[in-house]
Amino acid sequence: MAKAALVIMAAGMGSRYGGNKQVDGVGPNGEFLMQYGVFDAVRAGFDKIVFIIKPEILDLIRSMCGNMVEKLTTPDGRKVEVAYAYQTYDSIPKFYHIPEERTKPFGTCHAILCAREVVNEPFCVINADDYYGVDAYRTIYEELMRLPKDGNATMVGYLLKNTVTEHGTVSRGVCQTKDGHLTFIKETLKIQLFPDGSIADIDSGERVDLPGDTVVSMNFWGFMPSIFPVMEQYFEDFLRNAGDNIKAECLLPNMVGDLIHQGKLQVSVLSSKDRWFGMTYHEDRAMVADELKRLQSIGVYPAKLTD
Repeated sequence: MAKAALVIMAAGMGSRYGGNKQVDGVGPNGEFLMQYGVFDAVRAGFDKIVFIIKPEILDLIRSMCGNMVEKLTTPDGRKVEVAYAYQTYDSIPKFYHIPEERTKPFGTCHAILCAREVVNEPFCVINADDYYGVDAYRTIYEELMRLPKDGNATMVGYLLKNTVTEHGTVSRGVCQTKDGHLTFIKETLKIQLFPDGSIADIDSGERVDLPGDTVVSMNFWGFMPSIFPVMEQYFEDFLRNAGDNIKAECLLPNMVGDLIHQGKLQVSVLSSKDRWFGMTYHEDRAMVADELKRLQSIGVYPAKLTD
């Protein structure tokens, strides 16, 4: 099996959740959601785990996840490497003046660029606070092994109806596909599930209905390391246009969509038989905890992930 890295974005602030959900022990034995991602990725064949974090949670992530990684091996017996990258303002290009009022990170593109120095192999990107499913990691690992090195990427798509919550709006990368490839993606920031089961984008103030079987991105991307120079240029162009906007974020779906439009990137869209779930709001926690307990009870996971 060839080398591949799992890159976990764990530096987000979790403002809608009401706390640092990346380190909320929601599993039966207090496991983080990202621990399930690590476990599933390694048994799919990934032999490197990269955590993108805030510097202040390094000790916590190392004790809860880094030490766990050191005990794992891939199906063919390879040891798993662990690395850490910090998403801080120190990595912002010197030409850009950061507004004093800015508190948010600069988004998912910036997060991935922060890991550039420690990622030299094909890699998969995930959110730390999402559960993607065992089959999804196997599927994307196999695709990464097949993809040509330049100008290609991949993603696992999920059905919109399986990714919304009754507790508030969510943001999703709404996709259009053709012949198994992504043709268009739009980061849609306020998607609402209504009591009658219908789903709509309400960001503009007007309701735009979305079919439940719309394919969406959950930031489960697969890239070649050749994406880094392209991403760096994209991020610098973003900063030049961001000005003093203290909330502007450079997001992976927007970058991917622009590169597809320019003919610079081809993205295969994969499907998974597993169900996605996550904790956008604190009210989602009970459902996630129940589902993880169920998966453990039917043998998808061992009694303790960290044994």
